[in-house]
Amino acid sequence: MDLRIFTEPQQGASYSTLLTVAKATEDLGFDAFFRSDHYVSMGSADGLPGPTDAWITLAGLARETSRIRLGTLMTAGTFRLPGVLAIQVAQVDQMSGGRVELGLGAGWFEEEHKAYGIPFPKEKFARLEEQLAIVTGLWATEIGKTFSYDGAHYQLADSPALPKPAQEKVPVLIGGHGATRTPRLAAQYADEFNIPFASVEDSERQFGRVRAAAEAAGRGADDLVYSNALVVCVGKDDAEVARRAAAIGRDVDELKANGLAGSPAEVVDKIGRYAAIGSSRVYLQLLDLGDLDHLELISAQVQSQLG
Repeated sequence: MDLRIFTEPQQGASYSTLLTVAKATEDLGFDAFFRSDHYVSMGSADGLPGPTDAWITLAGLARETSRIRLGTLMTAGTFRLPGVLAIQVAQVDQMSGGRVELGLGAGWFEEEHKAYGIPFPKEKFARLEEQLAIVTGLWATEIGKTFSYDGAHYQLADSPALPKPAQEKVPVLIGGHGATRTPRLAAQYADEFNIPFASVEDSERQFGRVRAAAEAAGRGADDLVYSNALVVCVGKDDAEVARRAAAIGRDVDELKANGLAGSPAEVVDKIGRYAAIGSSRVYLQLLDLGDLDHLELISAQVQSQLG
């Protein structure tokens, strides 16, 4: 079971804070550092000092780390033209020495689009499908050849399809709860399918849909990695769990029901339940980025039992 650290910087984090967490992620033996792609905070968070851009952040981290994988859950398809996104991701992959992964979603948070003047189209899923075709098509085009695409939303003519990523194939993550279109898209384009904030039962059901879609598309169901994203709140004792829950404005019982919360033993046991239904990777949503002791505890008493 791979454990990856997943951050939500729109809730309030500077690049310096993210760098500190990423370095701790690497030093403590976690597999990867991922971040969300949002420009406005949610809930009661003030979001100070203000948003950081996902791919600018990852470019900086690419030069400041050496081992961990780096990526997004999920890049918003509404934020970037697909040709530009392909260039950005390829460049950051080169800067990291081939450690980047691209999670790409349709975009959903209308308020941040209004706040920063970003168009929020009504039909986003069809655009996402074209974006995936373009980004992966550009990367797959042989050097010296060109790439063209004539879609309903995007058209590219004789693109040199450069630069290329350092990796022969940048892993693409697709995720979500959709019962039909999402599994089909994952079967066509994804190297990994991620389901966010879902129960074991709902995860098993969605994994089954994706596995069936992969087989219908002529792929092996096991060709994809299946993963979960879950909020994490671990403590050495009940008091420490309660303190960490209060720091992120959540209830302990709710966290235990909907995330990974409690003692290290409780969390290891619950991760085991996800592993039993086919999940091989968990993105730990770390909401208090100033609590590095939390990371150390997870590394020492949770991750150590899952190796």
